[in-house]
Amino acid sequence: MLSDQTLVSDIKAIIAQSKENAVRAVDHQRTLMYWHIGQRIFEQEQEGKERADYGKYIIKYLSAELQPEFGSGFSSRQLNWYRQFYRTFPIVSTLWTQLSWSQYKLLLSLSSEGLFKGILNAIN
Repeated sequence: MLSDQTLVSDIKAIIAQSKENAVRAVDHQRTLMYWHIGQRIFEQEQEGKERADYGKYIIKYLSAELQPEFGSGFSSRQLNWYRQFYRTFPIVSTLWTQLSWSQYKLLLSLSSEGLFKGILNAIN
C-alpha cells in the first residue's frame, strides 16, 4: 500500500512539473512574439533613418487592424510596449527565459524612469 502512495505522489509531481514547464514555454513564446512585433514596428517606423517620421500613425493603424481579431493585447498602448521592449533589448538572444512578460514590463517601466540602467550595470 505504501508503494502505491509513492507511485501516486511521484506521478502527481510529474504532472505538476510538466504543467509548470508548459506554462513557462508558452509565456516565453509570447514574450518572443512581443519582441518580434516590436522589432517589426521599429523597423517600419525607421525605414533606414536615424529618427522615425510617423511612428504614432503606424501604431494606431496596427491597433485598429489587429484588435478586432486578436483582442486588447494589441491596443496602441500594448504595441508601444512591444516597440519599447525591442528598443530596450535589441538582441533577442539576450532575453532571459526565466522572466515572464509581466516582469519585462516592470523592467521597461523602470527603464523609462532611468532606474533600469543602474540595475543592469549592477548585474553585469
